[in-house]
Amino acid sequence: MATSTPNYGTATTITITLASLASSTVASGVGRQSNAVDNTSDLAVDSHVGGKINTGTTTANLSIEIWAFGSYDGTSFAGGAGSTDAGLTLVPTIKFLLRPIFTIWVPDTTARVYTWGPCSVAQAFGGAMPRKWGIWVLNSSGAALNATPGNHELKYTPIKFTST
Repeated sequence: MATSTPNYGTATTITITLASLASSTVASGVGRQSNAVDNTSDLAVDSHVGGKINTGTTTANLSIEIWAFGSYDGTSFAGGAGSTDAGLTLVPTIKFLLRPIFTIWVPDTTARVYTWGPCSVAQAFGGAMPRKWGIWVLNSSGAALNATPGNHELKYTPIKFTST
């Protein structure tokens, strides 16, 4: 009888500019989207996504929301997202066209590093990977994120199965 075992690929950086990302209210939804990850070449059955986010000055006991967006046809993305690292404003009625991945609860503190993940991308999309997907971050911490680009990181690890 064949046995399936997970085959974890190499952790790969996803491009997203989080340095100095301004704080926004949930209602105004001014956030940042990553480059899209193309799963048509990886053919991963899942990907674990995670990273680190570093807050800046004193925050206001709120949150940083992390959402996934996908494409049903390889070119059109949910919520008006695109395929490149860019600012993206999603008011609450539009934000819910994306899939929630993780929420970081931010206490009233200064310059804290939050390491999050791994989170399943396939699970966010009902168990199946989209052709292309990406991450959208909404900083509602009450202050801009840390200004140093190297203090933030977003990576994914593709997962396949090997039969033996």
